[in-house]
Amino acid sequence: MAEKSWSLGRALRGMFVKPTIDETTWEDLETALITADFGPSITEQLLDELHEKVDRYRTTDPRDLQRMLRESLEERFAKFDTTLKLSERPAVVLVVGVNGVGKTTTIGKFTKFLRGYQRSVVVGGADTFRAAAVDQLATWAQRAGAAMVRPQHEGQDPASVAYQTVEYAKQQGIEIAIIDTAGRLHTKGGLMDELSKVRRVIEKQAPISEVLLVLDATTGQNGVLQAEAFLQHAGVTGLVITKLDGSAKGGFVLAVQERTGIPVKLLGQGEGIDDLTGFTPHVFVQSLVGA
Repeated sequence: MAEKSWSLGRALRGMFVKPTIDETTWEDLETALITADFGPSITEQLLDELHEKVDRYRTTDPRDLQRMLRESLEERFAKFDTTLKLSERPAVVLVVGVNGVGKTTTIGKFTKFLRGYQRSVVVGGADTFRAAAVDQLATWAQRAGAAMVRPQHEGQDPASVAYQTVEYAKQQGIEIAIIDTAGRLHTKGGLMDELSKVRRVIEKQAPISEVLLVLDATTGQNGVLQAEAFLQHAGVTGLVITKLDGSAKGGFVLAVQERTGIPVKLLGQGEGIDDLTGFTPHVFVQSLVGA
């Protein structure tokens, strides 16, 4: 699926131009919601809400059903505060996630996003397990126009790199410090404990403004399990959903928010350095359901 549009949007496109709401409309809607990774529970709740509204207003017009679906989704998304909290100076952002979700790339895009608002940024390469990760991050930081704090030697304690990054931000008057952490499986207790150590070391110097968990939209419900584990160990304050293009599963965004209570704050929808946006529920729902 090379076309950059939401899978749910494609599924719904033909559904709401039918002359009337009938049994196949409901069956098709259920299939579309499940396929788009809303999960069985949210799908059932949405269908019950919509059945009740259609009956109450005695409508048979599929366009009314489209509007009701859009309103129901916007109402659910509106429960979450999607605002990035970056008012402290320096505002320290810790970025966490499992291996392979695009964490390092996301940091580069996020840095460019902030630079677009004229914010000064330093990036800390605290993923000291992989030298390649530090080099990759340095490339992204340079492209985005940000300073970079690298490990001083191979195998340096990640917490000390994080400490040096915050120290650099304070000395240089840099507004935002973004700290990369090693990609880690949420099932590995030792690595998760190390993440807690990084937090503690940073908090001796400055409060942590945001802990952003990067999730790959294509992982589906497994991403919810990841989020729950990181919430326990890292105090996650916001989610960044990546790979929301091509065969993206837009319903995953709502599923992970409702299961964890953590708001989505950023969306990655492509490979380029400018392909990261803030999350606006109204705009996102329109992309999912159509105007």
